[in-house]
Amino acid sequence: MQTYYSTYPYFFNTKYKMNISERIEAFVSLGQFLEQFETAKTNKSNHHLNERFYIGFNNLIENAHIENAWFTPDHVRASIQGICSFLEKKKLKGWTNHYQIAEKTTDKRVAVIMAGNIPMVGFHDMLCVLISGHQFIGKLSSKDNRLLNFIAELLRELNPEFGNLISFKNEQLSGQKDFDAIIATGSNNSARYFEAYFSKYPHIIRRNRNSVAILTGKESKDELFKLGQDVFLYFGLGCRNVSKLYVPENYDITQVLDVWQDYASSADHNKYANNHDYQRSLYLMNAVKHYDNGFLLLKEDMAIASPISVLYYEHYQDIDRIKQELKANEENIQCIVGNDFENAIPFGKAQQPDLNDYADNVDTMAFLSQLN
Repeated sequence: MQTYYSTYPYFFNTKYKMNISERIEAFVSLGQFLEQFETAKTNKSNHHLNERFYIGFNNLIENAHIENAWFTPDHVRASIQGICSFLEKKKLKGWTNHYQIAEKTTDKRVAVIMAGNIPMVGFHDMLCVLISGHQFIGKLSSKDNRLLNFIAELLRELNPEFGNLISFKNEQLSGQKDFDAIIATGSNNSARYFEAYFSKYPHIIRRNRNSVAILTGKESKDELFKLGQDVFLYFGLGCRNVSKLYVPENYDITQVLDVWQDYASSADHNKYANNHDYQRSLYLMNAVKHYDNGFLLLKEDMAIASPISVLYYEHYQDIDRIKQELKANEENIQCIVGNDFENAIPFGKAQQPDLNDYADNVDTMAFLSQLN
């Protein structure tokens, strides 16, 4: 079965420009199509895109792991769930009302260099650029170069004007008349390159970040179980995945290993299991104290970023000191999970950001609105 995705640009039609209401309507319809794929259980609707695209998109979900082994069908569907939570008319209107967005589409070209750590991680940037009315030029990661292409084709079908607004580039962006502004996400090393190469353009440059959880010892088993979702979803590869726990002095850290037994299926994934075996071997050979439940290693460590299959933890005596340390280190923190902390995210919600939960705490829509 043919899958419908494209990398070719469309010719720009100057006679017609889509307005903000039409852009919102198209994304709402996109969400209605995507919600059919939120779970593996058949939930087929009568959406008018189904005749051409239902089978192809379902096949793409099921086979994404062939090109990127980390993109299991369950994790692609989890990403779709997150996207669908954005694409509700009330949410989109409330979100856009906070900004001075161009009524008609503009001639501004915004390049977006995307990461590929989790499925469709660049969708929010794509949404922001297009809702703002600008032309989107996507530089997809080689690790995730088909799913958003398919999304683009769906948008073109929903409103042909998106054909004028969406294109993808396989070659390196030169910056010479290619775009008017750029959003780039990468490692700390690539971010230094981006800063130097694109400094003369309006830009947002994102770096490595990690997320942490602060426990008080008063959490229920249900809250700890939900915390496991923040740790294990996407195999911990996302910047919003919790990679470090702060726990009270004398806290029995092994209790989380018991609560998280339902996440043992992570070890069924070959690449994850290989990482677990490798890290465990290192700890055993070097006599490093750790705890192991067969699919997760717990290690006491001052660092925040932990390897795949490893979760760091640190005991604290004074929780205010931990808050101060995290504040001082906020450039490396994506989000904080916990109860009763300023701007903390509830357990189990780290990978369910709202529309205005911007990566690196940089307001993407404010940036794009200023380009008008």
